[in-house]
Amino acid sequence: MSAFVTDAGDSGLPLTGERTIPGLAEENYWFRRHEVVYRRVLDLCAGREVLEAGCGEGYGADMIASVARRVVAVDYDAATVAHIRTRYPRVSVVAGNLASLPLPDASVDVVVNFQVIEHLWDQPQFVAECARVLRPGGLLLMSTPNRITFSPGLDTPVNPFHTRELNAGELAELLTDGGFELRSMSGVFHGAGLAAMDERHGGSIIDAQIARALADAPWPEDLLADVAAVRCEDFDLLDCGPLPGSLRSCPPDGERDIDDSLDLVAIAVRP
Repeated sequence: MSAFVTDAGDSGLPLTGERTIPGLAEENYWFRRHEVVYRRVLDLCAGREVLEAGCGEGYGADMIASVARRVVAVDYDAATVAHIRTRYPRVSVVAGNLASLPLPDASVDVVVNFQVIEHLWDQPQFVAECARVLRPGGLLLMSTPNRITFSPGLDTPVNPFHTRELNAGELAELLTDGGFELRSMSGVFHGAGLAAMDERHGGSIIDAQIARALADAPWPEDLLADVAAVRCEDFDLLDCGPLPGSLRSCPPDGERDIDDSLDLVAIAVRP
């Protein structure tokens, strides 16, 4: 999901709403909300061979490349592949379909798939492909918008680029049915600073951005200033139970329910 602005800034890629682009004030909320998850998993990628399946603009793959032994990025869009080759030279990028990953069996240690699974028509097929290219004991790191809070009460996702959104139990089931062992499930929440921004903008800074996009109107100065000021530290990423039956609340204090999270973050292991 993005703010649907049309200026692509310095990236050279059009901002269609299908991917997030860094360096744009109007896009900063969504960028930081994604970046916080990349930061959390860097230690799991350190010194390893990593595939980012569905890499988008490439900023995340480049972050991972700062610690990994090697990063291969796969995306179906030719313009995106060309952009990454120019902008992020330490990332090896390949054009390909996520339903048939262009990698050999058991060839990587980690697969990263952030904010992508909800775009795919055949989600089980993709999970099977992740299992195929991972070495035994390898990790699948996946994030996705929480269906309960992202498209509340809707049969059709609010984002036109999404095919099927998931809640925590559905994501856990998708991974375990695909042969993975679920190690953990985390939730992304607004921290205190973003909660204050919510209050300033009618209860939801997310809804305020979407309303501006749908109206195709200039950004109010106070909204743009708040969006541009969002930092990774303004989000809370809270660990939750490792099994589907344990996904009701987040330790240590149990005050946040996984169903209230904005995004879900799963870490799964290939046996």
